[in-house]
Amino acid sequence: MPGASENERRAAVAQQLHQDVTAEAWAKARRWEQVREQQAAAKAHRAEAAAAQPADVVVDEPVAPVVLPAPRPAAVVPAPEPEPEFADVDEDQELVLEDLTPDQVRDWRVRGLKDHQVVFDHIDRHGEASARRLFSNQLVDQAQHHSRLGHLDLGYTTWGQA
Repeated sequence: MPGASENERRAAVAQQLHQDVTAEAWAKARRWEQVREQQAAAKAHRAEAAAAQPADVVVDEPVAPVVLPAPRPAAVVPAPEPEPEFADVDEDQELVLEDLTPDQVRDWRVRGLKDHQVVFDHIDRHGEASARRLFSNQLVDQAQHHSRLGHLDLGYTTWGQA
């Protein structure tokens, strides 16, 4: 529409848009009507099939078997022990990782999580490879990262002191 005014162009665009939206709405309505017809036909077919079967014959649909878990023996719950004190650990004792029980390994890791100096002391005495085996790579990396950060002083400083 090269010679049309702005109002004529807008009217033509609005008319075309109205036609497109109306056509799309009618197409969508027709699709839904077809779906409803198919559903009704399927329902009627199922009703006919059910009516055609004798009442005393029951068709079992395949059902997935139900598998129940095997019963587990009741767990023996020991009396709660107080949280272990770390002061009773002999620091001068040579640490052999293969000789540690899972509880001892857990205690070492808890100590390392609470105080990173435990990790650094272990590295100094037994090497970084041993520390990574005992505490985990993540904890050793975390301790080393925090040591490089230094300490933050969030106290009050004046501009003259800064």
